[in-house]
Amino acid sequence: MTSRAKRVLRWTIVVAIAGALAVALWVAVSLWTDRPVSYARITDQFKYGSIGSEPGVSILQPVGGVLPPYWVFRALPDICRDKLPGGYASLGFIVEPGHELPIGVSRRRRLGVDQVGLNCAVCHTGTVREKPGAPRRIVLGMPAHQIDLQSFVEFVLDCTLDNRVNADNLRGRFPRRGGPSVMERLLFRVGLVDRLKLQTLQLRNRIGPILGDHVPRWGRGRVDTFNPYKAIQFNWPLDALPASERIGASDYPSLWNQAPREGMHLHWDGDNDSVDERNLSASLGAGVTPVTVDHPGLARIRGWIWRLPPPPYPFAIDRALAERGAALYAAHCHACHADHRFREGVKSGARVGTVEAIDRIGTDRHRLDSYTAAFAANQYSLFPASPYRFTRFRKTGGYANQPLDGIWARAPYLHNGSVPTLRDLLEPPERRPAVFYRGYDVYDGRRVGFVSDVAEADGIRFSRYDTSVPGNANGGHGYGTTLSDDDKQAIVEYLKRF
Repeated sequence: MTSRAKRVLRWTIVVAIAGALAVALWVAVSLWTDRPVSYARITDQFKYGSIGSEPGVSILQPVGGVLPPYWVFRALPDICRDKLPGGYASLGFIVEPGHELPIGVSRRRRLGVDQVGLNCAVCHTGTVREKPGAPRRIVLGMPAHQIDLQSFVEFVLDCTLDNRVNADNLRGRFPRRGGPSVMERLLFRVGLVDRLKLQTLQLRNRIGPILGDHVPRWGRGRVDTFNPYKAIQFNWPLDALPASERIGASDYPSLWNQAPREGMHLHWDGDNDSVDERNLSASLGAGVTPVTVDHPGLARIRGWIWRLPPPPYPFAIDRALAERGAALYAAHCHACHADHRFREGVKSGARVGTVEAIDRIGTDRHRLDSYTAAFAANQYSLFPASPYRFTRFRKTGGYANQPLDGIWARAPYLHNGSVPTLRDLLEPPERRPAVFYRGYDVYDGRRVGFVSDVAEADGIRFSRYDTSVPGNANGGHGYGTTLSDDDKQAIVEYLKRF
């Protein structure tokens, strides 16, 4: 070999090695990049920003998350139209013009792929209309009374495992411009979909005992917070738990005005008195894990909801009737629930934020029983040797007395949403509606709650709520039920000021 040929060979080897190193570096940077889509406006960050619920850590063994990658998530309603003809909006997701993702779904580049995850807004954003056909008002921090999260999870799992979801079918739906990156396209070719299906199958097997008809369905506006948590965070075999512990669906709470709640017993059963621990624990229920959590993202939302005012009642109030109701409320309700000044952070009422024994309050006990002392002990194992380690969880014996700021927007009522309106709540249990529908956003200003006798509207079918089903009982909380009809209506009118 001539010296010139040797030089050419050496340079060829150097270029090949340099090229290989460049490719390796590109792959490494692509796989190690962890970059959420962030928003300057805090309201947009709340609606679409990441809290770390997207899968992460390892491309081969991803950790966390309950949703498939962005390009798969977008394609599922199109591929499986027979399973979800109306798309994600038919399940109660709020889709704003100009946004590709619904409120409550975030986007983040992780593991070389655009991932999506759930954030706080998915459970804490609702809509209100004055009448059918009227424009919807989007209320941030409000319980997501319209969303059917269980059906959403079931659809995502079933469609992802459908044979129609394959690499070729997905690539055929990529847009010509602005589609997946080169790295994503490469991963789709070399096994990303197969890995996704395996991961999805594992998730379905873990939470299967609380899906389908294994337990009473959650329905719109409700979620079983802690049973998915048991399976996803602690790998508990749910089918080995007593049947009573697997029934824990309850309504979403509001997220506004958190500062005066610090130190009160939080969650429906009062199992924690730290807003920060409550927030972090709730994020784990959305698919966050201790190794994927976005602490700065959570801190930003925490800072906003700390002083977020409850929404004012958007319709007319009979001021004279409300004034009469104020005196009645002070006599019968104030001690446990504070008064309208709580919206300004004024704490009052001797029993506000304390736990009321289940034998005294008498409401459905399934949510209480699903949160066990063993589960609380396991929560202490999360975030070990870090400032985020849980220290304030405990098992209680009842449900916490909640302040009522923004109560008009928190229907249906009681912890399990078993009473459609405030006016119904002031009736004895046997006179409260035994069956009604949940999920309609047209408001009933007289009874204070959402219209609940409509089974379907605008092509959307609402959840039929049967109070005879385990976990759905509407008994208990008999306070104020012996007052006259006029007095009850006066209290309801006053509550519009909260």
